[in-house]
Amino acid sequence: MNIIITLIVGGIIGWLASIVMRTDAQQGIFLNIVVGIVGAFIGNFLGGMFGMGASLDSFSPIGLLWAFIGALVLLALVNMIRRGSVR
Repeated sequence: MNIIITLIVGGIIGWLASIVMRTDAQQGIFLNIVVGIVGAFIGNFLGGMFGMGASLDSFSPIGLLWAFIGALVLLALVNMIRRGSVR
C-alpha cells in the first residue's frame, strides 16, 4: 500500500512542480511521478544539509514541502541542461 501512496503523492508533487516551472505540457503523468519521487530524495538531502530533513519512512507536511522543493530543483537543473536557462 505504501508504494501506491508514494506513486500518487509523487505524481501530485511532480505535477505541481511542473506547473510552477512551466514544463507541464512537455511531460506526462509518468514523468510527473518520476520528478516527484526523485525530487523527494533531493529535497530530503537538501533538508538534511540544513538540519531540517524529514524521515523517508514517515509522512509529514515538512516532508511534502522538501519534496516539492526538490522537484523544483530537479526541473530547474533539467531545464538548464536542455535549454541553457532555468526559465
